[in-house]
Amino acid sequence: MKLQEFYSQKLEYGLEAIAADKELAAHIQEILIWHKLLAPPADGMFGPISASALREFQELMKCDESGFLGPDTAKKLIETHPDVTSALLEKELNLSNNLASRIIKYMLAKGYYVDRKVGEYNIIYIEGMNPNGTLNSDKPNSFNDLRLVIQIVDKTPKITDIWEATTEPGNHYTDNPMNPKGAARIKFGQYKAWRVGTHGTDKPEPHEGLVQVSNVTVHRDLNEDMIRTGDKLDTGIFGINQHYGYDYPRNDIKLAGAGCLVGRTRKGHRDFMRLIKQDWRYQSNRNYRFMSTIIAGDDLLKQFSA
Repeated sequence: MKLQEFYSQKLEYGLEAIAADKELAAHIQEILIWHKLLAPPADGMFGPISASALREFQELMKCDESGFLGPDTAKKLIETHPDVTSALLEKELNLSNNLASRIIKYMLAKGYYVDRKVGEYNIIYIEGMNPNGTLNSDKPNSFNDLRLVIQIVDKTPKITDIWEATTEPGNHYTDNPMNPKGAARIKFGQYKAWRVGTHGTDKPEPHEGLVQVSNVTVHRDLNEDMIRTGDKLDTGIFGINQHYGYDYPRNDIKLAGAGCLVGRTRKGHRDFMRLIKQDWRYQSNRNYRFMSTIIAGDDLLKQFSA
């Protein structure tokens, strides 16, 4: 049934009963996704992640129905506009002007999903930025981007760790693209598209990484100018994995990047994988799909200099 029918009958459902009604479960998920409390998609599988998002909504809206879905929660799910929950969520966060807070404020302003709960990790890439939050020249064929993991700790954004990375292909794969449409440069945005797996299974040094399993959008650099401007967009599964860059020097990506999201060093990447695999959602489901947000450094800083 739909949520409106549930409310009109003044029913009360525990979590198992919600999960048993796929239509109701999917409708609740759609609303929670609209409120940025749950990452898409709405699949009707009402497990611990969906239940946690529902509890968060109940806490924000002060519903006295924790642990079950009742008329009060149903009514507020139906009637509450996302602007209300967004304002409450931002008010609950302790945001300052440090890099972690600025990134989270940017994500909220863009309408991106932010993992806020204990034991959840936000994976973020910032193109053309130094670890101290200043911009660099974003020179092509260089590891001059950032890979970060941010947690919300006691309602405060914290950078758990930060690594050198690249979000772009280097000279080799720009000049010799693996796709006839041109080398892939991921479009800035947010994608829930990666599972833990093995990168490079047909290459000399396969290793654990985040393997693309859902669509992302890329710019196709057919004219080989190493910028996104004017490039055609292409959406699909292209093997845009998150892996390591074989300890190559900072100023030469070599063969490490054909469009993937690449941490420069082996050790840094292994630390990254060890960290994100602590996420409670992965611990409860080894097929969990991780979300990552890719941001242009100059756009991030522009928002706070206006």
